[in-house]
Order: sequence, then C-alpha cells, then structure tokens
Amino acid sequence: MQPAIDPVRAPSASTAKEAAAHLAALATPRGALGQLEELAIWLASCQDSCPPRPPANVRAIVLAGDHGVSTHGVSAYPREVTAAMVRAFHSGVAAVSVLAAQHDVHLRVLDIGVDADLSDLAGVTEHKVHRGSAPLHLTDALTADELDLAWTVGHTIAEQEIAAGAELLIFGDMGIGNTTPAAALIAAGLGLDADAVTGIGTGLDEVARQDKAALIDRALARVAERGTDPYERLKALGSADMAAAVSAMITAARAGVPVLLDGLISVAEATVAEDLAPGTIQWCRAGHRSTEPAQSLALAKLGLTPILDLGMRLGEGSGAVAAVPLVRSAAAVASGTALLADLG
Repeated sequence: MQPAIDPVRAPSASTAKEAAAHLAALATPRGALGQLEELAIWLASCQDSCPPRPPANVRAIVLAGDHGVSTHGVSAYPREVTAAMVRAFHSGVAAVSVLAAQHDVHLRVLDIGVDADLSDLAGVTEHKVHRGSAPLHLTDALTADELDLAWTVGHTIAEQEIAAGAELLIFGDMGIGNTTPAAALIAAGLGLDADAVTGIGTGLDEVARQDKAALIDRALARVAERGTDPYERLKALGSADMAAAVSAMITAARAGVPVLLDGLISVAEATVAEDLAPGTIQWCRAGHRSTEPAQSLALAKLGLTPILDLGMRLGEGSGAVAAVPLVRSAAAVASGTALLADLG
C-alpha cells in the first residue's frame, strides 16, 4: 500500500533572495562565477543561511541490488559482478571509494537486493530486502511486501545518515542491468518510448542496445496505465534498491538535507520521488550528466543543469562525488569573497 507522504516544504525563498543579493554585491563582475552562483544560492536556501556554509559532512551511500533482467542480455557484464563490486566498495578499492577518500566524503555500501550472501561484510547486509528482483518485462519486479519493506529501509537509511550529521547526501548505485529498470521508470514517468531512453549501459553494441530497447518496450506495454501511478511504477519496473533510494530522497528533503544526484539511476529515482512527493526535487541538484539518453531527458524535465559533463557512465555515485569540490567551492567563494563596497 502506498505510504502517506507529507508535503515537502521548499527551501527558504527569502534566504535565496538574500543570497542572490549578497552574490551580486561581491567584488566580482555580475554573473562572473557562473553556475557557482546558482549552487551557492541553492545551498543558502537549503541551509537557510546566508552566506552558505561549505558542506563538511558529505555522505554517500551505495545501494546495491541485482535485477531479473540481468540474465536477458541487457548488460555486457555477468550478474556476479554486482557482488564482486560490493566487496570492492567495502575494501575501499572501487572508483567511487577512491574519489570519496580524495574529497573527504563518507562512503557506505549496503546490500539491498544482491543475489549473493555478503553477510561476512560487516554492516553491509543490515538492510537487505531480498536476493534480486524479478524480470520486469515478464512480471512485476517487486511484490507489494518487498516494496513496502524497501520503502521502510530507505527511510531508515536516510534517518541514520541525518543522525550522523549529513549536510549533503549522495545515493549511489551498483547492480548489473540496472540501467534497464532506470530507463523504464523514466519512460513510464515521462511518457517516452523505449528507444528514446535506451542507452548502451555497460557498453552494449547497437544490436544489443536495440534488443534492450525491445525488452523495455515489452515491459512498458505490460504495465500500461499502471505506470502513471509512481508507487505502482516502482513495484512494476523498479527494484528494492531503487525504491529504498526514492524513500531516502524524500526523507532527506522532508528533513531539509540537500541531495546531490548522480547519473541515470539516481535521476530516475528522483523523478519517482518528485511524483510521489512534489517539492522533493527542489532539495536536489545534478552532480553530472551521464552519457545515458534517459538521464538527459529526465534532467530537462526536472529543470536541473548538471555541474559536470565529463562523459561519465560509471554509476556508483562517482559523478556526484566528483562534483562535491565544486559545491564546496560555491559556498566558500560566497562566504569568503570581499564585498565590492568594502574595497572602497
């Protein structure tokens, strides 16, 4: 049953106005800081503080899960890579682990739906829902009970990170085949056709990409009008890890904690979060632009301009973590730059 979701209040409009005036008064030409100005205004409005504080406690959570479609030719890599990568995150040797260490971002990895036993990894399986979703083109990816549990898990995870002092949250992903449910969620939510949202994922050739698009088209036809309901959309086309991320994003927004989105997966999750709890997206900014077409289409719909555009398509939260120094820079330049009036 769809949970009752309280309205999401907007970040402070009055503080945003104050921050814009403050930036206009700096000893810099008007608009010369470009997107850093917009980021500073957004942070100020989220913090209700002008000038904004550079977020020190940035926390990234990789939510991992396997997907029923992973055995249907939608990925260039086998399903077993998901579990192997969770171990790499836990050991600190994955790409996002290196970036997180470089940029002083606290990184946590959680097995939400990996089709493997990872109980030997301390703390990784404490929120496990199941061992993989069902193939979404044949049947609903989640049962109602699995979706309800994943929703509760996401709320709990966000509350844990907020209690740990999170000033900025990033929700990363890991799951072979996960660009397929993400693209399907965006297609159903935005009313797009399968071919428009289907990219190469982990590196498919054009023939395999077309097969993947046909699978997504089959899933969309199966779900039909149910896809207009965001909670039903999650059950039919999503996964436990994605549902948990949607719940966590809404929980963060309701608590006034900003979220930096990553690539296709987190943007797909954000589109569902915004449909379920309008106003959530005002607490989000896009860390980077993925090469996946569905992500760009969703960013345009959400009105988000990505901070970075580096041709990345790794996932893991890596693009958002790479953007963290620029978010901090935006706040630092807003708070540390002299006012033109003070220079005489």
